[in-house]
Amino acid sequence: MLTMDGGIINEIMVILGLQPVNFLMNSEWFYPMYVLQVIWREAGWGTIVFLAAMASIDPGLYEAARMDGAGRLRQIWHITLPGIRNVIVVLLILKIGNVLDTSFEHIYLILNSMNKDVAEILDTFVYTAGLKQGQFSFSTAVGLFKSVIGFALVLASNWLAKKFGEDGVY
Repeated sequence: MLTMDGGIINEIMVILGLQPVNFLMNSEWFYPMYVLQVIWREAGWGTIVFLAAMASIDPGLYEAARMDGAGRLRQIWHITLPGIRNVIVVLLILKIGNVLDTSFEHIYLILNSMNKDVAEILDTFVYTAGLKQGQFSFSTAVGLFKSVIGFALVLASNWLAKKFGEDGVY
């Protein structure tokens, strides 16, 4: 899909008169490519969770708002967002705990010598140091550090959520 010879994106770029780009070998394209891949991967699950949360909102609230003359944006701002606020907060707390966990297998599969300078993350560093170089204690310490930081972020974000009057995770 992203290759120089026959990739869909590059074919569209050639049709538009642009030069094809080797996305996997160009370190400038690593971050945009990774962000778009993560959005594509996570969009389905997020959609299911938020649709389920929106299904629990009383339809009478929307009907009353329409009768009062509220448009679509006013209904979203005053009914939908407050109705799913607790789900937003819980999912945010859980995602903050995974901020340092960037999917080792995803990065490892697109990592190569041309983009290694921008693609190296803690998980690939631990893999390289621990399994390839045999520094087991050092790689264990780095993994433990990552876990402790994630746990501290969950505690802090849960405390902050409770400070603002939300339920939080626990």
